[in-house]
Amino acid sequence: MPQLTITPGVYFIGAGPGDPELLTRKAEKVIAAADVLLYADSLLPSEILSGAKPGAEIIPTSGLTLEAIVPVMVHRARSHLVVARLHSGDPSLYSTLHEQSQALVAAGIPFQVIPGISTFQLAAARLGLELTVPGLVQSVILTRASGRASPVPETLASLAAHRASLCLYLSAKHIATAQADLLVHYPGDTPVAICFRLGWPDEQIQITQLQDLATTTKTLGLTRTTLYVISPALGTAAGGRSQLYQSPSA
Repeated sequence: MPQLTITPGVYFIGAGPGDPELLTRKAEKVIAAADVLLYADSLLPSEILSGAKPGAEIIPTSGLTLEAIVPVMVHRARSHLVVARLHSGDPSLYSTLHEQSQALVAAGIPFQVIPGISTFQLAAARLGLELTVPGLVQSVILTRASGRASPVPETLASLAAHRASLCLYLSAKHIATAQADLLVHYPGDTPVAICFRLGWPDEQIQITQLQDLATTTKTLGLTRTTLYVISPALGTAAGGRSQLYQSPSA
């Protein structure tokens, strides 16, 4: 089994949705060894840093631009320090890992990525839900609604045509438009889980129907840190049995 050797450089850590107990062991190891920790404080509680060593430099990043964050990482890494950059969820999704890693490569700074639990995984766990039910749904789509600042190449309507388990990130402010796009292909009574601040003490989960999604979101007053799970697998006993553990005689 590959062992993590911590050397000076930058470590992008998937810190999960917010629950410190969902950190991986490798993430905990880097946090404990880091000289500098930059963390997304608007998306992660300060408790996520409880394992940091005394005297470590802690830098909240919610008020910083990418142009301010990258030079700090480069400077500290060039000073032979261990730099931990903590993102919510998993760095492979909606984390600006692409932009940051490109800047580090250009600066000649080594980096590693440590994966984490994504919000959609915690949502499924909280719901006791398998997103891929034999005979019902076998695909999962992770996407977001298109906004003015972040246009999305694929339209939600085209993705909805697959009738997959669709996990919608970063879309609370555009949920009325998203609902209309999804209703092009999903039935109005398709169940939806509205998941707010999963992994935090004040987390909320509300089950509604797709046709009521925008109204329910507005009633709850949600504008951010909300994940929507739209899936035929929600609230149903339908579907078949996997062949993976099937008896040969069955």
